[in-house]
Amino acid sequence: QVQLVESGGGLVQPGGSLRLSCAASGKFFSVNRMAWYRQAPGKQRELVARITSTETTNYADSVKGRFSISRDKAKNTVNLQMNSLKPEDTAVYYCNAEITIAVFGPGAGSYDYWGQGTQVTVSS
Repeated sequence: QVQLVESGGGLVQPGGSLRLSCAASGKFFSVNRMAWYRQAPGKQRELVARITSTETTNYADSVKGRFSISRDKAKNTVNLQMNSLKPEDTAVYYCNAEITIAVFGPGAGSYDYWGQGTQVTVSS
């Protein structure tokens, strides 16, 4: 069973920093793209940052220059370094990954997985 487990959320003052981490575990062939999304109360879930298997990255305009996504392919982890945090960054942050379970046989294919979410609160 594949799982994405996040860590690193919490309460931080405006201007502060947090680092989120997410690890994929279970039995699978490969982890393809990985991403972070967030959902604030009363709002739709939105993409924050994405990194492909070739480490191409893209960011939401609202976080460019402040957030940085990186991954460790050997450990199947993705990190989100968040600097210069603002109150409007307050949300539940979700890890997302496209994972190839197998390339042939039962269950072969690539599927989308989500972590359970971690709360980030930016407040003085």
